[in-house]
Amino acid sequence: MKIHELSPKPGSKRNRKRVGRGPGSGHGKTSCRGQKGQNARSGGGPARGFEGGQMPIHRRLPKRGFKNIFKKEYEILNIKDLNIFKPNEEVGIDKLIEKGLVYGNADGVKLLGDGEISYPLFIKVHKASKTAIEKISASGGRVELLG
Repeated sequence: MKIHELSPKPGSKRNRKRVGRGPGSGHGKTSCRGQKGQNARSGGGPARGFEGGQMPIHRRLPKRGFKNIFKKEYEILNIKDLNIFKPNEEVGIDKLIEKGLVYGNADGVKLLGDGEISYPLFIKVHKASKTAIEKISASGGRVELLG
């Protein structure tokens, strides 16, 4: 079999309906849309979400909750994640992004105290828990909070 001998299965390919090409085609004048009405117009058809005049579901359901638009979202970083850095290294947000520990698309980074660290590190983050600060200080390092 050669590539020029290939053909689709009979009946699987149909010619597209060419509408609006004159009365002889059988699909002329109104182009299979009928005479008048919503679907005969350009851009016709009901709007997305329209339920035939019934009250739409997005209006039937109650409004719930409250979304604070001023809330700050922090990326979480645990002490156990800091073991990839060398002793006495200064760790800022840029180094955390470079190592893939945070993405940098939130309002800041918060350091939490899950895990242990046995050597000193100097860390600059936006927020830190008390236990995280205690553990870093106990290992000889320090946590600097950014504004």
